[in-house]
Amino acid sequence: MVANAREGAARPRRCAILAALVILAGCRSTTAPPPSANASQSQSEGSAATTAGAGTRRFQVDPERTVVTIVVRRAGPLAKLGHDHVITSADEAGSVWLGNAPADSSFELTLPVGRFDVDLPAARAAAGLEFAAPVPDDARAGTRRNMLRAEVLDGEHFPTITLRSSAASGVWPQPIVRVAVTLKGVELEQEIPVVVERDADGLTARGELRLNQTDFGIAPFSAAGGAIRVADTLEIRFEIMAAISLPRVP
Repeated sequence: MVANAREGAARPRRCAILAALVILAGCRSTTAPPPSANASQSQSEGSAATTAGAGTRRFQVDPERTVVTIVVRRAGPLAKLGHDHVITSADEAGSVWLGNAPADSSFELTLPVGRFDVDLPAARAAAGLEFAAPVPDDARAGTRRNMLRAEVLDGEHFPTITLRSSAASGVWPQPIVRVAVTLKGVELEQEIPVVVERDADGLTARGELRLNQTDFGIAPFSAAGGAIRVADTLEIRFEIMAAISLPRVP
């Protein structure tokens, strides 16, 4: 499969982390009925909020300056005939709870699957010289259709992907955070360093992780008997920007 980014001058700087989630959406299925986007978000934020201690401040995610991007690379003997792809998110929602120490802090980020963009020129340019070659519009459209179908992300029944912190340790400005990714009802966790920049009005958190499609029960897309296929590992980068939204927790 492939990944891409949303066009526009404000988005070019964004890196790659969530498009890969799109690819990952082909996770193993769950027998439980999928929750609504609002119900899922409310439940997740409620859980994250319970970890906030006294003196913790809540910051609202700014969707205009936040992005999750996923880089999906090609593989196989005839890989040169395919494209590496960049996928980016849009209309993100969520909160960051910032305490005096990383252990007292947490975040929650919800990504609407239907707003993922694939291989937009600005996103590819921002991803680096290796993505300089443009991808034809028909190829971009086909990739997006494939990633949203039931066998992959199943955007109809699982409209969102969630990233949240389940634990944090270390010190500012580079704590170690355990990030949980929930995709199609399947949750996997990974511990990564996160760089946090803070000021009086808000904060920016940047991080990067790698996830294997097969860990989610997904068979990477392939064609021509496997001569052209998608690499199992997805490269995911995120940049979360948030501003003050609520007063201190009493």
